[in-house]
Amino acid sequence: MIDHHSIFLLVSALASIIGLIVLIAVFKLNPFLSLFIASLSLALVAGMSLQTIVHSFELGVGGTLGHIAIVVALGTMLGKMMAESGGAAQIAHTLIRLFGEKNIHWAMVVIGLIVGLPAFFEVGFVLLIPIAFTVARRTKKSLILVGLPMVAGLSVTHGLVPPHPAALMAVSIYKADVGRTIFYALLVGIPTAVIAGPLYAKLIAPHIHLSDENPMAAEFVDHGSEQSLPGFGLTLLTILLPVFLMLAGSAADSFSAPKSTLNQWLHLIGDDSMALLIGVLFSFVVLGRMRGFTSDTILRFSNECLAPTAMITLLVGAGGGFGRILQDSGVANAIIAVALHSHIPLLLLAWLLAALMRLATGSATVAMTTAAGIVAPIAVHSAVHPELLAIATGAGSLIFSHVNDGGFWLVKEYFNMSVIETIKTWSICETIISFAGLAFCFLLSLALH
Repeated sequence: MIDHHSIFLLVSALASIIGLIVLIAVFKLNPFLSLFIASLSLALVAGMSLQTIVHSFELGVGGTLGHIAIVVALGTMLGKMMAESGGAAQIAHTLIRLFGEKNIHWAMVVIGLIVGLPAFFEVGFVLLIPIAFTVARRTKKSLILVGLPMVAGLSVTHGLVPPHPAALMAVSIYKADVGRTIFYALLVGIPTAVIAGPLYAKLIAPHIHLSDENPMAAEFVDHGSEQSLPGFGLTLLTILLPVFLMLAGSAADSFSAPKSTLNQWLHLIGDDSMALLIGVLFSFVVLGRMRGFTSDTILRFSNECLAPTAMITLLVGAGGGFGRILQDSGVANAIIAVALHSHIPLLLLAWLLAALMRLATGSATVAMTTAAGIVAPIAVHSAVHPELLAIATGAGSLIFSHVNDGGFWLVKEYFNMSVIETIKTWSICETIISFAGLAFCFLLSLALH
């Protein structure tokens, strides 16, 4: 029997999220202030100790910013160098030439899937957004049509496909076979990315009219003739260098003895922040000095591009603070209690637990690991393939990204959309990934039995 307090907490959480959207969309209150107020209101209603409320919010903000602030800063610097040198334009030219302007949304989902394999969503996003801006400008197509397939590709690999760190955690908790999980995840993930990315983008893009003025896009200026641009190979190496380093870090234990000097160095350079730092320094040389830019010019580029990221970083942090309040107030535990009282198939239970945790905390990684930890002991006595459980958990962890998710604010601010427009595009895209991923999991389960 579910106690009344759990139901009260769930209703309070839902009311706080609706109130937050009303504050931003109707009363036009600054989103950071709205997130802070909604977090404090929920904490008070849920009965959190007055001494811990602000500390809990600060912990959430700090925990989120510790990673995101570095990623956004370094990724934006790398993007600025790609834009100023013409590297982003070169990749855009090549993609347009290979796929054709009519099929550019297919090119963007492919690049999202590839770059997203080793990188957390936010890292892949800041690496690829300059290309999305340039492609949209060159083809005169909506940023929604170009950018939504890209973020769909990044999101699918984030939640479903090892060796991505989040997916790999679920694999290890369920004791699934990594090779089989990768194979099954690709069978599930590729059609899922196609539906949520190019197909949904084609459907929704005509209904979302973005402003011509985009402060973030203005940071990544376009360049003129193709003859003056850096080579495609060199540009591709620059953007993929952090990706290769992260792959080396994730595979370090496979070809070096754990805790050996080589192993420790590989883990260090494979860390998201270190890989991006090396990528930025590399871009300063090959897209900066080798292209004739002076040190003063490179310094000006790296200083200029940081100013527009301040609000984005703050909003991502505030989303983390709201997520922490949802956890510390007991909402997350109430969600688990509700899900465990329902007698449903194990695949669906894994998906549902992850989906509810994602809605409560905003973090796909937290949702995946929490749900897997709860379901794994039950799965031992089940005939369900652990590989499919890992994929279903990942699919659940991607459902309806909203105001407590850092990714929501990244997409909103870079695409220069309103909260409602972000829900119609990004949040629905994520929900399609979640439901399509679960549906394909069930189909695969039937085929394997």
